[in-house]
Amino acid sequence: MNFFHYQIFRFSWFTKPAGRHFHRNHQLGAHLALADLEAINRCEMSLPKNFNFAGDVIDQWSLKEKIGERPANPALWWVNGQGDEVKWSFRDLSTLSRKAANMLTKPCNLQRGDRVAVILPRIPEWWLINVACMRTGLVFMPGTTQLTAKDILYRLKVSKAKCIVASEEVAQAVESIASECPNLKTKLLVSPQSHHGWLNFQDLFQSASEEHSCVETGSQEPMAIYFTSGTTGSPKMAQHSQSSLGIGYALCGRYWLDLKSSDIMWNMSDTGWIKAAIGSVFSSWLRGACVFVHQMVQFDTNTFLDTLTTYPITTLCCAPTVYRMLVQKDLKRYKFKKLQHCLTGGEPLNPEVLEQWKMQTGLELYEGYGQTEVGIICANQKGQEIKPGSMGKGVLPYDVQDNPEKTAATMRGDFYVTGDRGVMDSDGYFWFVGRADDVIISSGYRIGPFEVESALIEHPAVVESAVVSSPDPIRGEVVKAFIVLSAPFKSSNPEQLILELQDHVKKSTAPYKYPRKVEFVKELPKTITGKIKRNVLREQEWGRA
Repeated sequence: MNFFHYQIFRFSWFTKPAGRHFHRNHQLGAHLALADLEAINRCEMSLPKNFNFAGDVIDQWSLKEKIGERPANPALWWVNGQGDEVKWSFRDLSTLSRKAANMLTKPCNLQRGDRVAVILPRIPEWWLINVACMRTGLVFMPGTTQLTAKDILYRLKVSKAKCIVASEEVAQAVESIASECPNLKTKLLVSPQSHHGWLNFQDLFQSASEEHSCVETGSQEPMAIYFTSGTTGSPKMAQHSQSSLGIGYALCGRYWLDLKSSDIMWNMSDTGWIKAAIGSVFSSWLRGACVFVHQMVQFDTNTFLDTLTTYPITTLCCAPTVYRMLVQKDLKRYKFKKLQHCLTGGEPLNPEVLEQWKMQTGLELYEGYGQTEVGIICANQKGQEIKPGSMGKGVLPYDVQDNPEKTAATMRGDFYVTGDRGVMDSDGYFWFVGRADDVIISSGYRIGPFEVESALIEHPAVVESAVVSSPDPIRGEVVKAFIVLSAPFKSSNPEQLILELQDHVKKSTAPYKYPRKVEFVKELPKTITGKIKRNVLREQEWGRA
């Protein structure tokens, strides 16, 4: 449990009425309506000069609650499976995020445009910090709590982050590398404990004022940065603007997620990925829907299914790996309380899983395809025929076309080249073929082979390695490492050495990147580049399947 006792926390913080301080043009009737945002998303209206999701969306829903134009349904509903629960209306969220905004700009001494690394698990403070950053014009950079000290160091240095907001899970890792980050001025800890050199979220939040004027950010002003794995080198930064996230998911919320203000959306994505922003922030709150969160530190099918039978969740979004695990259960034994619409993305969905899910639950699975850089590009939308195995049709505002040739750059004329390979049928449906590069997509995680190879070469047993994807019935594909051993280790017990190498990678980089399969070989293919080497091994590996 986090530092609050949440049931007490919700009621004790509202001893004063919510503030009324909206930035200019945020009085009801003077702002862009949802229909306007959808028209902008369709490219039927021009992008406004200024836009701020906190002021133009969150505060407007808050005001509608205040004047009785909508019921005070939860905007955020959080549980941890241990009896603790938080329910915040949009008025609650508006007030609490203003307190958090004051905390970031005053005691944390952050200024508009500063970059803030946010490494928190699925706890309510993650949502508060995100909205507070929007209010103050700070650029938030989410990261998974699975990041190692090495991962965090790289992100802090390359982004020149001024502040990091972290939980106990990564505090020690941050402390070990903070001295190597000259731009890092503030460390904010979300924890019941106090640590030397860290500001404490609870202490600062309790004393922060509710009075705050939202910054009038430009529509094209930076709002968020996500790190995304590539074929070579370390993860790259993908920057989003106030409008690319705050307006860009208006149509996604309506047509793919099919959300209404009365819906309750449960998106299982880790807070470090852009899928959390799509399903657990922007699309849902643009539609006025409730974001449901179960902290669930480790995925458990029984806990998952019990949650669907206990809470009135209407809309569910999970990676295909989750559905692969669920269809192995006798789902007909479970009576889901309100579930109506199921979505998936992050990796290809097997047609067999789609059919088994529908047979056992009576519900379709609506697959979508997107990327960190641009969001949802293709989707099976409500009302469209679903072709098993297809990721649907191109969605507005994108004109998606089949381009099988790899290009040297992602921009080619008016086109953004995704780096993924697919084919389009005569009805306009797209079918995922695979990555045009070496990126491995396992359980929805993007893993760059170079990162794993770099970790392996640090171990004295490894002379050379090549990392590729390998087929897996549950995760779709997993990381496999082909390794040439150094002479002193060739007589080692292979099972013990594999475990040692796997543990080494888990400690050297994020644990989800470790090779689940390892094969020791005498030599690797003699090729000029690592990419060609990987291609040869990957074709061999998938040819065995």
